Amino acid sequence: MVGVDPGLANLGLGAVQEAGKEAGFLGGALVSTSPRSSQGERLVVIRRELTAFLDSHRPDAIALEGQFLKHQRQTSFRVGQAVGVVLLTAAERDLPVFEYGPDQVKLALVGSGRADKDQVAFMVRALLKLTAEKRPDHVTDALALALTHLQSRRIGALAALAERQP
Repeated sequence: MVGVDPGLANLGLGAVQEAGKEAGFLGGALVSTSPRSSQGERLVVIRRELTAFLDSHRPDAIALEGQFLKHQRQTSFRVGQAVGVVLLTAAERDLPVFEYGPDQVKLALVGSGRADKDQVAFMVRALLKLTAEKRPDHVTDALALALTHLQSRRIGALAALAERQP
């Protein structure tokens, strides 16, 4: 499972694997692009780095942040371009993409949709048994998205099991 925190300037990537009832950390990366480069060049960098990350970790799905800034139009547009690259790259690999909003991530990992970034980061470190070393926020966010999808998948499996019970 790979989580993606999309952005044109900084795109976070996080890979986790399901290990029974737990999750294991596989890797994380921050893709940064230069504002001095053209938008097209920046999108090429994102695609190249995303492709390498996916080829390295071979996920079965991608969890993507799906709720974007509504009040900052220019930022939303640039984030949307990065999302387009992620969606295209996933489609080329027949990888399903699941979108989660920030409140869904907070609720899944902390138990409250009003949790702050530090609480989410703490839970990412705890669930993946990571050391306290500081990771870029975008990578932590990507790992949180991946963990949210694993949690969602587990809940879906439990619900399906409950439906089959007489």
